[in-house]
Amino acid sequence: MKKEAFYWQPLEEGKVKCLLCPRECVIRPGNRGFCRVRTNQEGTLYTQGYGQTISLSMDPIEKKPLYHFYPGSYILSVGPNGCNLSCVFCQNWQISQTDVPTKYVSPEKLVDWAIYHHSVGVSFTYSEPLIWFEYILDVARLGRPRGLKTVLVTNGVINPDPLEDILPWVDAMNVDLKSMRDEFYKRLCLGPFRDTVLHTIKRSHEAGIHIEVTNLIIPGHNDSQADIQELIDWVAAVSVQIPLHFSRFFPHYQLRDVPPAPIETLAMAREMALKKLNYVYVGNVWNQEWGTTYCPDCGKALIVREGYSLPEVFLKNGTCPNCGKKIPVVT
Repeated sequence: MKKEAFYWQPLEEGKVKCLLCPRECVIRPGNRGFCRVRTNQEGTLYTQGYGQTISLSMDPIEKKPLYHFYPGSYILSVGPNGCNLSCVFCQNWQISQTDVPTKYVSPEKLVDWAIYHHSVGVSFTYSEPLIWFEYILDVARLGRPRGLKTVLVTNGVINPDPLEDILPWVDAMNVDLKSMRDEFYKRLCLGPFRDTVLHTIKRSHEAGIHIEVTNLIIPGHNDSQADIQELIDWVAAVSVQIPLHFSRFFPHYQLRDVPPAPIETLAMAREMALKKLNYVYVGNVWNQEWGTTYCPDCGKALIVREGYSLPEVFLKNGTCPNCGKKIPVVT
């Protein structure tokens, strides 16, 4: 199914300019943009990938990862075939960087399935959901009156105006902050969009969206103490309450000559972050301590996680049962 896109302008000779993300592709008739789902058909920009889904699954909310948003719940998860970045280390490159078979799922059917399966909401994930802008809005507008939450697992690369339009319909986001260096984004992601990502995180937090941030630690590229400290300092300046997830890199896609991130580096990053942030986690490793939520005041274990199994939650009315501190967990 196709639908006329939001955020574009016509140009000369039938060309169009997409204004959804800062890449702002100029697209000739019959061609598509960098993300591969927005196409120029006779001088009009369409979302050719509207509702065209590569995967549909009930996932633990912790898999997003979201650790402070309805812990222990399951969420219906879907994703498009495409992305507005091209990261050489992409963990889902088969669905983000190549064309694969998809199946159309209408917004009405998606919401019905979420209700039927007792999902807490709908998570747009797997590849880059923001290229599905129009579809997300349609699903969210149908789902909210029926009690469903809207979750984005995103790279955060979106222009300010469309961001403002979608924020009122979003309940939670995990934003992938790949590095604090624009050069990293240019060289490894094919886009100088660091400032855009920082704006998305900060503005979304200001708007009251539940935000968690993930940083994939890649040896030799963003794993120096200076790199890690700069990222920690920036997140802390937005809010010390934002959960920060460090994720362990494994060789993948076009970055197969880089070894896995050492456990020692992840331990160092966690230790550094805990000096400034209240909630720090490490993913892609099997370590119960690194996945557990602790009270930042008294140190009591409040949400104990082991892989993606149902976590043990010891919160009492949103507070630490030991010292009474209010914990920022949406339940």
